[in-house]
Amino acid sequence: MLLLAVDTATPAVTVALYDGESVLAESNQVDARRHGELLLPSVDAVLAEAGVKLDALTGIVVGVGPGPYTGLRVGLVTASTFAAVLGVPVHGLCTLDGLAYAAGAAGIEGPFTVATDARRKEVYWARYEDPRTRVGEPAVDRPADIAERVAGLPAVGQGARLYPEVFPDARDPEHQTAAALAALAAERLAAGADFLPPTPLYLRRPDAQVPKNYKVVTPQ
Repeated sequence: MLLLAVDTATPAVTVALYDGESVLAESNQVDARRHGELLLPSVDAVLAEAGVKLDALTGIVVGVGPGPYTGLRVGLVTASTFAAVLGVPVHGLCTLDGLAYAAGAAGIEGPFTVATDARRKEVYWARYEDPRTRVGEPAVDRPADIAERVAGLPAVGQGARLYPEVFPDARDPEHQTAAALAALAAERLAAGADFLPPTPLYLRRPDAQVPKNYKVVTPQ
């Protein structure tokens, strides 16, 4: 097993190479506006550090979100392209599940909440019974609207750090890591579990939309 994991659903542009037992190399950079610029150089750096050629990969792991429209698509398109060129499978995982798994490695047992920044004064979030067990589907909400549902629970993710009045017990990790995503994927592969398709989990409409009452200006 040799998995390349990438995730660009959050401000973290994160890449890791995983051999089924340990992380061979990883890169983590936090920059919400440069996913497209940073991802491929990060992949190159990780492969070079590990001394591995791209054609040695046996699979691609990618975070499918939820996340903002443009950044999320960078990782998904890159993962799908690598998989198609190499003829290897691409395994999609919920980005929040990767953060939950990393929380478990940091010592959080559960229950707890994962919350990432959804912009527009909202968070993408989900509750977890333990680092491997999500309760329900991911959602996007204003923090104040879910205060009662997450009260008393520790929380991880950047969304929790942004709204301490709702998430007073915010803990690490703050950002996603592809290393955690890859380790979770390896566990699921060994168990024969299903994966998500490499398609974006948006939860809401993109910010860029065609204006209403659009006027045609071409000659009739």
